[in-house]
Amino acid sequence: MKSVICLPHRKQNVPFRIAGWMLTIMLLWLLPAVANTSLDAQTSNNVSNTSAVPSSADWTQFLRDNIQRLNPDETVLGVDNVGSLQLKWKTPISGGSSPAVANGVVYVGSDDGNVYALNASTGAKVWSYATGGGSPTIVNGVVYVASGVNVYALNASTGAKLWSYAATFLLLNPFAVANGVVYVSSDDVGTIIALNASTGSLLWSYNTSAVALTPPVVANGMVYFGDDINNVYALNASTGALIWSYATEGIVVSSPVVANGVVYVGDFDGETVYALNANTGAKLWSYATGGMVISSPVVAGGVVYVGPDDGNLYALNAGTGAKLWIYKTGGGFPTIVNGVVYIGAGDGNVYALNASTGAKLWSYAVMAGTPVVANGVVYFGAGDGNVYALNASNGAKLWSYTTGGGSPVIVNGVVYVNGSGNIYAFSVGADLFLRVQPSTTTVHQGDLLTFAFPVWNLGPVAASQEVLNTQVPAGTTFEYIRISGTPGLGTCVRPPYHGTGQVVCHENASMAHNTTWTVRLTVKVTAPSGTVITENAATMSDTFDPNTANNMATVSLKVQ
Repeated sequence: MKSVICLPHRKQNVPFRIAGWMLTIMLLWLLPAVANTSLDAQTSNNVSNTSAVPSSADWTQFLRDNIQRLNPDETVLGVDNVGSLQLKWKTPISGGSSPAVANGVVYVGSDDGNVYALNASTGAKVWSYATGGGSPTIVNGVVYVASGVNVYALNASTGAKLWSYAATFLLLNPFAVANGVVYVSSDDVGTIIALNASTGSLLWSYNTSAVALTPPVVANGMVYFGDDINNVYALNASTGALIWSYATEGIVVSSPVVANGVVYVGDFDGETVYALNANTGAKLWSYATGGMVISSPVVAGGVVYVGPDDGNLYALNAGTGAKLWIYKTGGGFPTIVNGVVYIGAGDGNVYALNASTGAKLWSYAVMAGTPVVANGVVYFGAGDGNVYALNASNGAKLWSYTTGGGSPVIVNGVVYVNGSGNIYAFSVGADLFLRVQPSTTTVHQGDLLTFAFPVWNLGPVAASQEVLNTQVPAGTTFEYIRISGTPGLGTCVRPPYHGTGQVVCHENASMAHNTTWTVRLTVKVTAPSGTVITENAATMSDTFDPNTANNMATVSLKVQ
């Protein structure tokens, strides 16, 4: 057995070999990404976080599906239109985490110690909260952040603190949120804690004799993690009771992966990958690689992919541990989609490999971070300061933009990147944004009431031939209508004076990015006191609009 190299307490000097390799592998995985997100890339596992995705297309934490960066629900951007991506907005944010996106809001941790919530359509700040840093995870309308010794739970809509928990030790990112519990492990005292996700109260804690633990993984009612004295643990997720532990040949520095009742984990100086029965901890098989296993394995299609520090990517049979193939990449963390392995490799290339045979399908020469794959397109941030989009089938470059680096997130036709000093958003098509604004909220029978319908094109592409559909609301009659905004103004089909019915207005021209076209409908209130008047409206244009959630609006007010 090889000698054990223990990760010391932070107050001690870290051995050069471990520190050097940790830095190297972080750079290989996510070269252009920022510090908080690079740790996530090594260790996170979404097996536990099925509840963390409020919408299938949202991206609620750094790694999305089975510790990979992919979005199988993206349908707007693809090979045919990604080359038309244009800058939608950018907002100054100083470094920090990769963006998380949920319900029309972008959440990001910043190097200035704040977590920010930005409007996904405009980039405008919705709120900020000082946490000291951290990478946000969004679950059921709550933003969870672990930073320093503290865990925070913030209202996702307002940023109001719901609760915080102060530990007596440093906490690791990432953490797990599953079944109403937040699981966080320590970075310096060998303890893992479980907190009530609604209240922040401590449910249980478990202390090992180790110093450093890996971030936890939750699956099938158990919590799995490794430590720096050669152990893998399984605890009861509800009580924290030890179910089993397994002694590895070397220290464990990356989270286990759980798939199909099996725990897959690698050790550092033992240079071995293990498959353990998830219920009992019994060893099913092990495979000795040619280097230290620092990154979590990736399991897909019955194959375990792992990249130790010998510069090779190994593909092992998930059931037996038999070697299927090896490919020399120089290091990197893979993403597997539709039978293809995509990897930003340490040798300065992005590779696409046949997942079954390891044969090279194509390569693209650039030093890149972990690829993101969505709808036939491979996205990544690169060491040259650009974000790229390549055709997943042949590696042809479809688009690039200089952001200073950053690991991209793709949600509902928008590419979000935390680049050098800015959060960037790129999209194709127009983005119409409609509101209904009454001239007053206090009305009486016989009053004149005006509804303004500002249609704002958030772009980045000009919107052609906009149409506004509304009506004279029940309890009122038509008086007159006015149009203002872009050249061409438009025409309306409307009811007769003091009539009721539909109102359809055509802009008859084109709205440039960040311009507004406004229709104002004036009606007379005929309803008696106590009646609720409700006005609805919708807008569209001939230009492709990937974000139709903003195209409808409604307002209600009560007659006094």
